[in-house]
Amino acid sequence: MFGNTLTIAQRVMTQLIRDRRTIALIVIVPLVIASLVGVSVPDKRMLDHTLPAILAVLVLFFGFLLTGISFLRERSQGTMERLMASPVSRADITAGYLLGFLPFALAQTLIIFFYTAYVFDVNFYGDLWQIIVFQIIIGILAVCLGIFISTFAKNEFQMVQFIPLIIVPQMFLCGLLWDVADMPNYLQWLANILPLTYGVDGIRAMMLNGDSLLDIWKDVVILAAYAIVLMILASFTLRRGSSA
Repeated sequence: MFGNTLTIAQRVMTQLIRDRRTIALIVIVPLVIASLVGVSVPDKRMLDHTLPAILAVLVLFFGFLLTGISFLRERSQGTMERLMASPVSRADITAGYLLGFLPFALAQTLIIFFYTAYVFDVNFYGDLWQIIVFQIIIGILAVCLGIFISTFAKNEFQMVQFIPLIIVPQMFLCGLLWDVADMPNYLQWLANILPLTYGVDGIRAMMLNGDSLLDIWKDVVILAAYAIVLMILASFTLRRGSSA
């Protein structure tokens, strides 16, 4: 079973590596967006305060987009149908694609963090390795979300339309632009069921207050639970999605 998962993951990674344009975009696009963020915030203290939330948003956005489009391309090329016809379980397929897409999503995560933190000299107080681990957790969530949502899209245009439906509301409600506590009660309730809210809370606590992963264990557990549930749901919806 685990061998099937690794085989699928290796094939996904090999295919993406051979696509030089995709690799270039994986590297260049985060650098462009991070540069825009760094130069558009004039006050250094404001940048120190807002960057953690921006990092969480960008990690979720890029991971979701990369995974969703790539997974959809696998379906449109008929690869998914061939896998579904082989003696491979749906759990193997979803886990294999998760492992296959994850290194590229994590690469974008590290590019965004190190570029913004060191090129723009952003101050942070938590342990570097723990901050990176937490960002990796957000990246895993983004990959799981992208795989799950892509099963509902029939083409790339539809997949892109899920961005204002799935990602943009979380950007407005996660605390990036204003504190969740300042929102109306019904929006606070909505914000508290969105995973990005916990990503922003956790990374802010680490970078601004110096908290450890143990200190923000609730955020870690909630993000991990979201990722697990999304992968389970993706496994159940995979057959319907692959035949759409």
